Formats: sequence, C-alpha cells, structure tokens
Amino acid sequence: MKTDAFALRHIGPRENDLQHMLKTIGAETLDQLIFETIPSDIRLKADLDLDPAMTEYEFANHIQKLGNKNKVFQSYIGLGYNAAIIPAVIQRNVFENPGWYTAYTPYQAEIAQGRLEAILNFQTMVIELTGMEIANASLLDEGTAAAEAMALLFDVRSRDQKKNNICKFFVSEEILPQTLSVLQTRSTPIGVELVIGNHEDFDFSTDYFGAILQYPGKFGQIHDYADFIAKAAANEIKVAVAADILSLAKLTPPGEMGAAVVLGTTQRFGIPLGYGGPHAAYFATKDEYKRSMPGRIIGVTVDTNGNRALRMALQTREQHIKRDKATSNICTAQVLLSVMAGMYAVYHGPKGLQYIANKVHASAATLANELEKLGFQQTNTAFFDTIVVKADAKKVKAIAEQNEINFYYIDENTVSISLNETTSVADLNKIIAVFASAKETQATTIESLSETNHFPESVNRTSTFLQHDVFNKFYSETALMRYIKMLERKDLALNHSMISLGSCTMKLNAASEMLPLSMPQWNNIHPFAPLDQAQGYQEMLAKLEQQLNVITGFAGTTLQPNSGAQGEYAGLMVIRAYHQSRGDHHRNIALIPSSAHGTNPASAAMAGMKVIVTKTLENGNIDVEDLREKAILHAANLSCLMVTYPSTHGVFESAIKEITQLIHDNGGQVYMDGANMNAQVGLTNPATIGADVCHLNLHKTFAIPHGGGGPGVGPICVAPQLVPFLPSNPVIPTGGENAISAISAAPWGSALVCLISYGYISMLGAEGLKQSTQYAILNANYIKEKLNGHYDTLYSGEMGRAAHEMILECRPFKQKGIEVTDIAKRLMDYGFHAPTVSFPVAGTLMIEPTESENLEELDRFCDAMISIRKEIEASTLEDKNNVLKNSPHTLAMLTTDVWDFPYTREQAAFPLDYIAENKFWPTVRRADDAYGDRNLVCSCAPIEAYMEN
Repeated sequence: MKTDAFALRHIGPRENDLQHMLKTIGAETLDQLIFETIPSDIRLKADLDLDPAMTEYEFANHIQKLGNKNKVFQSYIGLGYNAAIIPAVIQRNVFENPGWYTAYTPYQAEIAQGRLEAILNFQTMVIELTGMEIANASLLDEGTAAAEAMALLFDVRSRDQKKNNICKFFVSEEILPQTLSVLQTRSTPIGVELVIGNHEDFDFSTDYFGAILQYPGKFGQIHDYADFIAKAAANEIKVAVAADILSLAKLTPPGEMGAAVVLGTTQRFGIPLGYGGPHAAYFATKDEYKRSMPGRIIGVTVDTNGNRALRMALQTREQHIKRDKATSNICTAQVLLSVMAGMYAVYHGPKGLQYIANKVHASAATLANELEKLGFQQTNTAFFDTIVVKADAKKVKAIAEQNEINFYYIDENTVSISLNETTSVADLNKIIAVFASAKETQATTIESLSETNHFPESVNRTSTFLQHDVFNKFYSETALMRYIKMLERKDLALNHSMISLGSCTMKLNAASEMLPLSMPQWNNIHPFAPLDQAQGYQEMLAKLEQQLNVITGFAGTTLQPNSGAQGEYAGLMVIRAYHQSRGDHHRNIALIPSSAHGTNPASAAMAGMKVIVTKTLENGNIDVEDLREKAILHAANLSCLMVTYPSTHGVFESAIKEITQLIHDNGGQVYMDGANMNAQVGLTNPATIGADVCHLNLHKTFAIPHGGGGPGVGPICVAPQLVPFLPSNPVIPTGGENAISAISAAPWGSALVCLISYGYISMLGAEGLKQSTQYAILNANYIKEKLNGHYDTLYSGEMGRAAHEMILECRPFKQKGIEVTDIAKRLMDYGFHAPTVSFPVAGTLMIEPTESENLEELDRFCDAMISIRKEIEASTLEDKNNVLKNSPHTLAMLTTDVWDFPYTREQAAFPLDYIAENKFWPTVRRADDAYGDRNLVCSCAPIEAYMEN
C-alpha cells in the first residue's frame, strides 16, 4: 500500500473492494464500465499533461515555500478591505472545523438548525446595524451586492416608471472603484443607464429610478445623506447605500436616513483578507421589497409540534421557479463567512463593537492630528477610519515600502490611509515616522490615542443595537466555544456521514488542502497590494489557471467569478462581448434545454439574452430535432446554447458533438455548465465535446468545501477566440486584451480558497484525477445496482449506465400516500442527509455519492434506502400515522412518557443496527414552510421576548 499517495486517501473504495463492486454492477473492469458510460468519440486519447502528483508532505512543504514568496506588509490601502483580528475561538471552532465547513446548504432544515441559528444571528446583526427591516443570509462580495441592489431597485420601480421606461441610475463618484466596475458590467445588458457624478450636484430628475451612495466615501469622507435621501424619495428615486459595517457602530445607520437598501461587506468582522476573499457581503432592505430580494433568507417557523424551528424562507432558489423572469441568478450565500462574522458580533457584543469602532476612529484621528503637526494637510473634513494626506506620493511610497507598509496612492500628491482593528499605537508611530522621513524632519512619538470625534453630530449614532440575548452572554471563550459546539451538534455534515446530493458533489475536503488557509503568508494579503508583494499568489493562481486549462482542454481561464451562477453569467458576458466584437450586436438568443438548472435561464436574462427553451425527450436527453429546428429558425440572432454535460439527468448523451456542431453551424457559441464536471475530468473535457466556454464549480469538482452554503468559486475556462474578453479589474488589471469590466470585486475573486483546488489537483496529478472520476462513476453505478428492484432509475445511458449520479423514481409511492419529502425526512432517522429532492424532476431523488465514499458507507446508505422501501410497502394511503409521515423523530419524542404511534420507539429511531453506534438526532420535527412564509420573521426575537421570560 503506497501510503504517501494522496489518491489512496482521497478515494474511498479500497483496491480489494474493486472486484466486488464490479461484480455487483456486471462489469469485468473499470475500463469496461467507462466504455459503457462515456461515448467513445469524446474520450480523451491521452492522459492529462499535468505535473507528477505530490505527496501530502511534499505539498505542505511546497505551499509553505510558495507562501514565503508573499510579503505580508501592513496594509492601509482600504477600498473596502481592512485587516481584521480573527478571534482564535472562532478560527479554531468554525473556520478550521469540518463540522462547519463540510456542511451543505440547509435545504433539509431539520438537520441544519445550528447553521440556521448562526445565520439568523448574522441577519439580526445586519438589520440592527443598518437600521433596516429585513436582511438576507449574505451575498458574495460588496461589488456584486451593489449590483443586486441596483437590480432590485430597477425591479421595484413604480408602475409609471416602468411604463415610461425610466432607466437612469445615479452612482456617486465616491463609490469604490471595483464596485463601479461591477455596476458597469451588470447595468448594460438589463437596460440600466449609469450616471456617475457628485451627489451634491445631483438634480433629482424624474428620469432616475434609483441612486447608490458610499458611506463613508471610497477615500473616507463622511457625508450626511439624510437630505439627499429625503429629496430623492420626494421624486420617487430609491436610494441604496454601501456602508462600512464597523462604522455603523458609531455613525447614523442609513436605514434611519430612509435608505431603501443598505449593503456592504462583513470582511472586517473577523474574516482574513485572503487576497480578496471569500468574504460575506450583507444586504438589507425594507420589508415591502422582500419578494425582490436576492439570495437566501433564513426565517423562523414552527415544527409539527408547534415548537420554534428555522428554515430557508420565501424566494429561496426562486430563480429555479421564475427562471428567466427572476431578478437575480444568485443561488448561494457566503454561509461559512457569515457564520464567522455573526459569531464575531456574538463574541464582542454591542459594547465590544463600539469599543473596536472607537479605537479605529481614535487611531485615525490621532494620526491626522500628528501628521498635521508635521505640516501635512489632511483633506477629509469628516472621517471614520480613513484620512487623505497631501504629500509627495512617490517619496512616501519608497519609504513606506522599505518599512513594509502599504498606503493607497490616489495621485502623485495624495495618499490615502485606512486604519483598522489591528492598528496599534506602535503602528501609528511607524506611519508617522514614514511621513517625517519624507519631510526630512524628526518624528514625535505618541503614547496614547485622541478621543475626539471627527465627524458632525448629525451622523453620530444615537440608537441602540444588538440588545438580543445572544449578543450579550457569550463573552468568555468557554461560553462561546460551548455555544458554537451546541450549534454544531444540531447539524449533519460530512464528518458524520455521506451527503449524496446530486449535482452538488459532496466529496472529501482533505485537511492537507485546508491547512494553508490559516497561514498568515496566504490569508493576510490585501487584494490591491502591489503584485511584487504577492508573488506566491501570482504563481499559485497562474498555475491553477494552467491546470484548469489542461483539464478542460481550453486556452484561458479567469478565476474571478466567486459562485457557479456568477460563472454562468461571466461565460455569457464573454460570449456577448465576442459577438459584439464581430459586429453581431443582434445575436441575443440563448437556447436552453427544459431540463437545465434554474440559474441558466436567469443568468441568460441578466446577460441581456432572450431565452428559448428546447424540448427534452422521454429518456431525458435533449430533443436534437427540436434543437435543430430552433437553431435554424433563430440562426440570424443565435448567441449560444447552454448545456449541462453529462446531462442534469445523469447521462452522457451520445449526440453531444452533433449538438455542439449544430450550434456552431448556425453562428452560435456553446456554453457548458460545469456542475457535472466530476464525471469528465481525465476522461473527456468540454473542448472535446465542442463547447466554447464552461464554468467550473471549484466547490464541487475541485474540493473547496461548501461551508454550509458557501463559499463557492465559479471560474470560466474558454476557447482561444474568447480569451481576449476575460474580465478585468479597475485597480489591479487582469483578463484579456479586450477585457469586459469586472464580474466580482476582487481581481482574482475568492483567491484564498483557490489554494484548496490547487492542492487537490497538485496532489492527485493526472492519474489520481482520472481515478477519482472513474470511482465517482463506479460508486454511482454501484448504488444504482444495489437499489435495483427496490427503486427504478429514471434515466440511464444507452448501455444502461449512470454517469456520476442517478435519479430515483419516487412518484409511484404516492399510491401508498408517501411523498418524496417523506423519504428525505426519514433518511434523517437513519443518519443520512437526503439526496437532492425534486430536482431536476419533481417527485424524485437525485443521488451522487462522489469518489470519496468507501464501500461500507455506500452499503450503509443502500441498506437505509432498502429499509425505507420496505416501510413504504407497509404504508397505506388511508393511514397517515406511519413512521415515514412522522419522520424525523427527535430525542424529545423518543423520551416522552406518552408514545401514541403504531410502531415502536426502536423502529422510529433505530431501524437498523448500525445506527446505534453513531446516532444523529434531528433537533426539531418537520419545519412548517407555509406557516413561516405567512408569518415571516427573519431575525432573533425582540428583546421584549427575553424580558417576558
């Protein structure tokens, strides 16, 4: 046994399991299975041209040496990113804890109550700090949150504004540069006209439907926006405010000024800089706009017994229903980061946040005073943490970098300095010394901070916040550690059992891939630091792009999109730019099969395309003749086809090359959704099937953990003709020679977690990657055959094989009174998270085991499913009081004196012997979604509720 081979640790089945598994599925060899699964005309003829696989020990040394090429300066660059202190109790117990980072999106609320409570805390924190009425569970970053705010305000225009096509959106020149770039990208396709200017000169014309302001401004200037917002409201102009969340502990919240939306980033609430991410954006609005709010909302409801329960509320995944009519394609959140930010607020409480905000402001005020004493002019008349100094920027920069300090240099005579939670008096003295040296004078040494507020009384916060019990009781490390553990125990994650969610690829997130994220050489670099300070990052990111090029067969990659849905959008925007570069501005038709993921049509609509849906055959494949008819009909205006491969139905369609050629013959490009890439790597690739662009879910195929619902990374890989259009960034140039504007805020998106995928590919190498794909297909087909005779598989390939996932038919069970939801809930009693429910086909389960699950776990899952099948047979349409309808069964149910059910407690909680060894207890019974939507509550209970107890 080659114990230093990473593939041995990553892939679940052992070598001596292989023959048993092959015999079960009726194949002689793995090669035969792959031959029967993947059409031969798209199989790769050679192994991937990748470096030899590293051992875990070699990778640990390699990543340490590579990290040492990064220079960790003290960065006072600001622009929405500030160094923060990660409380060790949160770093160890959340950030580095697989109980938190391997959990999936809380679609099954009963086994996600811990995560849901943590996110509810986050939402409450956002609502109270911003002064708004409702907040979501986080968005991707501040730039994209601002774009979502613009889209929301466009969607909620008055009837007259829509009738008169009012489409102007005012953008303050104080907005962060990366935010402006994202707004420019997102506005044009949907017909919004951006007008950038000074808010003090704005004329409040009725030609505008909305405006966005930065608070404080990009270089720190604070404005009192109350009059602006009031005048805007009088003219039916709704205002969004991008606000620094820490400043809101001291400044009047925008909600109290009348803002319609408040947004920003929670990065400075204990999240590392990470060269740009991942960071949880926040988004808060008025209750009347809740149906247009993007992303996910966590709400309070009741369970079957009337007890409090939490679940995802309202329009969660609404783009799957609305499709191209959706106002947003966003299908995710930054849950792990929002949990950390929420815990930061829980740990510090309102007084702690005020203390930190006061210290940051006092540091800025003290520095301003001392620099003015040295003869420098500080130009901000009101500020929180950022000052602007008139000085010889070139001279200051040379001295600052000698002292390992970064400032932001606005122009040759102006330097911006943003202070943060980590800034000490000693740090201030270093900064003062830099400026004194530039002036060739002696620096004075300060001993303490000034306490004077440097902003007007009119923006001084007077309202209280975070009065809820949860923000006022966990201040000791012992208390917070136990609170985090209490929540963790309510959640089923990969460290407990297999999560077989189809389309989601819940594979091992290896510890050796995760460890570098805690290294300061990697997690403490500002995204706008000079490139020569980020050479380790530059090498790693360039290598990862090259690895992904090889794997996909494409010519270029951008890592900027930080979710799969954003990758879809980026791919379509690159296709759009390509057509326009050729004078084909009219090409706006996107053909999308009816089986496609719901974000596909939503992304196409956001990219300004018109969606034409094509039919699917009874066997689940694309109806090629219908596609041909529509491609020819729309040839003059055809932009692209959006296709998932293998299909959403878990099948490698043999007609794929015919399909892609058909699109090319009619002038279109082919976008491939990379959600199912785990069935392709090393065996086939998007370029070979004839695609022009694909997005990859690094949080699926390439081992970044799902983090309870985020982070994600959705890079796009493109064919040569699309490389020139890959997106740029306004601060650190990236992308192609004819780059589109930014897709997300940071130059390389969520760069920190790209280390995970880099490690995954580097340690598996070409052979390990191919084996991973082979075993993913093997594991899926093993489950398919083990369940054969108990459940029907809805779709199979031409030789009867599944790809890496399969859909189980559950609709006939309605004759027994059993819905697919009952099976999902019952699986919790067996210690498993349900497979994907009712997607892509209503009333079905989609199962994807991945390559990481061992034979014993596959057998346990199959035993559970077979046992449930027997329970279904014992059910009747008339009798609703059965073990399936009453599932999941909580510990409270099992330990009450009264047991009014026609089956035993043992049947309820321990239906199979293995469960007793590792019992997972759901903490609530079934959550009532309808009740929660009728009685929407998206924050912690008001303080009065605690006072009554």
